[in-house]
Amino acid sequence: MHTETLSYDIDGATHLGYLAVDRDRAGSRPGVLVCHEGPGLGAHERVVCEQLAELGYVAFALDYHGGGNVLSREEMMGKLGALRSDLDRTRALGLAGLGVLMSQAEADASRLAAIGYCFGGTMALELGRGGTDLKAIVGFHSGLATTRPEDAAKITGSVLVNIGADDPVIPPEQRAEFEAEMRAGGVDWQMILFGGVVHSFTNPEVDALGMPEFIAYNAAADQRSWHAMCDLFDAQFGQA
Repeated sequence: MHTETLSYDIDGATHLGYLAVDRDRAGSRPGVLVCHEGPGLGAHERVVCEQLAELGYVAFALDYHGGGNVLSREEMMGKLGALRSDLDRTRALGLAGLGVLMSQAEADASRLAAIGYCFGGTMALELGRGGTDLKAIVGFHSGLATTRPEDAAKITGSVLVNIGADDPVIPPEQRAEFEAEMRAGGVDWQMILFGGVVHSFTNPEVDALGMPEFIAYNAAADQRSWHAMCDLFDAQFGQA
């Protein structure tokens, strides 16, 4: 497997993403854009890219903060607040990462998916809301809210969101608004709720933060949500 840190520029700022691809395979294959959690691109997203490459995809994890930086909680909250209020910027950051993915020789630009974790899931959804040609969009403990719910009508692919039923970041009210948005937009969508599960359930590293009622890894939900994503990809792409 080939892995590589790739540098790309957005408005004069350097961003450092992570590519994983099996170059021993012949021919083009679906591409998957991976959008990281709020703090920044870390080990978790790199492992996800490598797992996707093992399954036969081209995977690229973007860097939406820039510089490959992992932020402190205060820095993260400030940056995410700004992105939530500026959807054009959020979508532009996602599109820049998608452009890097599409530039890979192995990537089939007609067969693309975007997945994301935490705010990265929000970014993946906003790419779809912006009309980007994605065959599948998958969020893991992803923020579901948007200031432009009417843009759901522009989503062309299938949407899957995996949410902890006890996640304080994504309360039932937000889930209900998302359901109404998807229905109004005529989207092919599904939401899987995991009982007793809170935020960041896919990332084993979050347990070190010691906030189990807010963020905690859950191995069962991690595995089940991954299998749900793989099932969607199989339906959309067949064998990668």
